Amino acid sequence: MATTPAPPTAPPKPTWDPGQPEGPFPWLRPTIRIRLTLLYGGMFLIAGILLLSIIYLLAAQALRQGNALPFQIVGGQVKVTSSSCPGVVGLELTPDQFNAAIGQCILEQRRHALDDLLSRSLMALLGLSIIAFAFGYAMAGRVLSPLGKITRTARRVVGSDLTRRIELDGPDDELKELADTFDEMLDRLERAFTAQQRFVANASHELRTPLAINRTLLEVHLSDPGAPVELQQLGKTLLATNERSEQLVEGLLLLARSENQIVERKPVDLAEVASRAVDQVRGEADAKGVEIRGEREPAVVQGNGVLLERIALNLVQNAVRYNVPEDGWVEVTTEARHGQAVLLVSNTGPVVPAYEVDNLFEPFRRLRTERTGSDKGVGLGLSIARSVARAHGGRIQAMPREGGGLVMRVTLPL
Repeated sequence: MATTPAPPTAPPKPTWDPGQPEGPFPWLRPTIRIRLTLLYGGMFLIAGILLLSIIYLLAAQALRQGNALPFQIVGGQVKVTSSSCPGVVGLELTPDQFNAAIGQCILEQRRHALDDLLSRSLMALLGLSIIAFAFGYAMAGRVLSPLGKITRTARRVVGSDLTRRIELDGPDDELKELADTFDEMLDRLERAFTAQQRFVANASHELRTPLAINRTLLEVHLSDPGAPVELQQLGKTLLATNERSEQLVEGLLLLARSENQIVERKPVDLAEVASRAVDQVRGEADAKGVEIRGEREPAVVQGNGVLLERIALNLVQNAVRYNVPEDGWVEVTTEARHGQAVLLVSNTGPVVPAYEVDNLFEPFRRLRTERTGSDKGVGLGLSIARSVARAHGGRIQAMPREGGGLVMRVTLPL
């Protein structure tokens, strides 16, 4: 007897509770807020020091240029050496004219020095801004990298791999607390799904066994040629009811199993699956006078062949059973288009209002009826088809067909 594997050990629980500070100095805990404050505060301080130093050097150079004498006395003449005051000031100028010209020259020289200081300061600010943004982007990515790990693990979990854990290392901050809490939640989910699978397996056995016994007993009594006609009629009625219960149990169990993602996937040709479904329904279609047609091109997907065959079988069966009494047809086609495999099942039938299409995918729902009460099925076919399609990462759509009937479109990733 196979032993049930022990559930995985739970990840460590969060070591910090915001409502209950730990230690004598809880404010010293290296939280994300404190780390980001220190990081960006330190970056701002360093950038300010660098900018202040550069401005100081540029200002010192500008003062040297602005305070330099704009003239020299050469050979008894005053020669202007500053580019702001071109030309030579002759000795024939009066002292007032000479002082005014020299003052104007000094003002012009200082203006050029300040303009040069401003342009160089702007260039230094631009360079420091680029460095600060690049450094800040790199540091933010490093600080927030645990969030990327949490996101990737969550995406893998969406693919039904509940054995994944983040197991984040590093300082005891909010991100580690989030990762530990997420790991604990995954552990609980894994235990819940394991219990559900175990329950489905047990329920499958417990529900099938009495129904199989009832069917066997009824078949034995019906095989007795000396049984009264009333007893045979009652036995056939009970056998039909028992068969309907078996279909209901099988549908419910398949619906429960197909709600999960498919872990083990194999290449499956959707055209072959559809052809098998058509072969199984062809006898019923011939009895009802329904023509099955359509070309099925190869479209290989990764998935479970049995469940994919159930999609095609349910759709084709519904298309045959819910058809017009005369000259009805069902068209089943498959193709690969734009990176997707498409199964299309169209059929003639009664007119379906657009507002009632979504209700057809609900368990035990039929057109214009809410509960089971028909000999055409148990009302789980489309629900199972939708669950199986979702488990394979695809989807199923139903559209009313002009003139009556439906167009069922199943798309699965290649």
